[in-house]
Amino acid sequence: MQIRRGSRAALAMIAVVALVIVGCARQQAQQPAGPEKLKIGIVYDVGGRGDLSFNDMAYAGLQRAQQEFGDRIETRDLEPTAGGENREELLRLLAGEGFDLIFGIGFLFTDSVQRVAKEFPNVKFGLVDGFIPDLTEDSNVACLLFNEHEGSFLVGAAAALKSTTNVIGFVGGMKIPLIEKFEAGFIAGARYVKPNIRVLSDYAGTTGEAFRDPVKGKELALAQYDRRADIIYHASGGTGIGVFEAAVTRDRLAIGVDADQSLTVKEDQRGRILTSMLKRVDVAVYETIKAFIENQYKGGYRTFGLANDGVGYAENDYNRDMIADIKPRLEELKQKIVAGEIKVPQSRAELETFLKTIPK
Repeated sequence: MQIRRGSRAALAMIAVVALVIVGCARQQAQQPAGPEKLKIGIVYDVGGRGDLSFNDMAYAGLQRAQQEFGDRIETRDLEPTAGGENREELLRLLAGEGFDLIFGIGFLFTDSVQRVAKEFPNVKFGLVDGFIPDLTEDSNVACLLFNEHEGSFLVGAAAALKSTTNVIGFVGGMKIPLIEKFEAGFIAGARYVKPNIRVLSDYAGTTGEAFRDPVKGKELALAQYDRRADIIYHASGGTGIGVFEAAVTRDRLAIGVDADQSLTVKEDQRGRILTSMLKRVDVAVYETIKAFIENQYKGGYRTFGLANDGVGYAENDYNRDMIADIKPRLEELKQKIVAGEIKVPQSRAELETFLKTIPK
C-alpha cells in the first residue's frame, strides 16, 4: 500500500505528540505529590451548632483557622445525639479516619477523650473545660480551661450597679461544679459592689438536656422577673434563649454568656442584653490549632482568664451606651483581679468565705 507524503507527515506529527504526552505523563508521575493536609476535627457538646453560645464559639475558632490555614488543613465538625450518648463514638470515628487533632467541646467529654486518646496515641486532642489529672507536655491531650468565675464577677458587678430593684437573678443549665463556678463569681461580683443586693438562683436540671431547654429557661426567668429581679445572668447554653425571650416579655434586662450574644440574638432581644460574659472558646480552639500546625502543640493544661483576655465582658454598638457609666468601675475591678488584689471564689464554699470579707 502506498502512503502519500502528506499522510506520512501527519503520522509523524501524531507520533511526536504521543511521545510528548507520554513524556509529560512520566514527568508528572515522577513529581512528588503536594503535602497532605492536616485533618482537624471537632465534636460539639449537647445543643450543637446554633446554640448562640459555647458550641458556636468553638466553631468560630475552627472557622478562623480554616480561613488562615485553609491550604494546610482539612476540617470536619460533628454533633452528638440530643443526649450526647455517642460522644465517644464520634471521637473514635474521627481518630479512626486519620484525623490529626480532635477537639471535644465540653467537660462531658472528659472520660471519652481519656479513653480514645489512649487508644490512638499518635492523635492529638483538645479538651475544652475537662480536666484529666497527671498530664504532661508530652501527653497527647491538652486541657483547655477557663477562669469563668473572673468574667462572671465582672458581669455580676455590672448587674448590681445597674439594678434599680436591688434584686438580680442567675439561671444555670446543668447543676454541676462548673456552672456553680459561674454562679459563685456572679454573686461575688454583685455583692462586692452592692453588699445588700439580693441574688436569685435557679438551675434548669441535672442532666445535659438542661443546656438545650429554652422553654425551661423562659419559665425560670419569668419567675425571677416576677420576684422583682430586673437583670438575669444565664450560664445555660441554648436554654438561655428562653431567658432572652422572658426579658423581652417582661421588659427587663439579661446578661449573655460565652459569646457576645447581643450580636446573634433576634433583633427585638438585642436591646434587652446589658452585656455578655465572654468565654473565648474560639481563642482556645484557634490557638491550639495554630500551635499544632507550627509543631508547637503541648499536652497538659492551658488556662484562659482575665489576664490573657480568655474571659471578659462584651461591649458593642448595642450596649455601649448602657454600660458607659459603669465601665470605669468594671475596668478597675478587672485590674484588681489581674493583680491578685481580689481573689474571686470558684465554689459555694469559697463564696461563703469571700462574702464574710465584704464590709456591710
